[in-house]
Amino acid sequence: MNVRHLLAATSAYTMSAGRLGATVAALLGLAGVIIGGLALARPAGRFGTGSGRLGATVALAAGLIGIALGGLVVVTSDSGIGTGNGRGGAYVALVLGLVAVVLGGLALVRSRRTA
Repeated sequence: MNVRHLLAATSAYTMSAGRLGATVAALLGLAGVIIGGLALARPAGRFGTGSGRLGATVALAAGLIGIALGGLVVVTSDSGIGTGNGRGGAYVALVLGLVAVVLGGLALVRSRRTA
């Protein structure tokens, strides 16, 4: 084993910067998926036609931020999955962010069509 590899590995309970960034990105992506799904299911919303478009825009923004932050963690991590650098969580964030962008885009197109 390499000494650098031993120093770079963190314990299972340490919250490194990569893990924190990946967690925030994954939570943003998950929030975008939930909001995008709700905006797609209810394009008119409870408060009129504006909330469907607002939900779609929020889902798009959360998904894009999740993708950007997850991509940043993937690019800056120097080790593979399981080393404590957050790469696994960043991959999850990229997938969730992509799903959020797709759902938000579909909801935005639907809200424009109904308006």
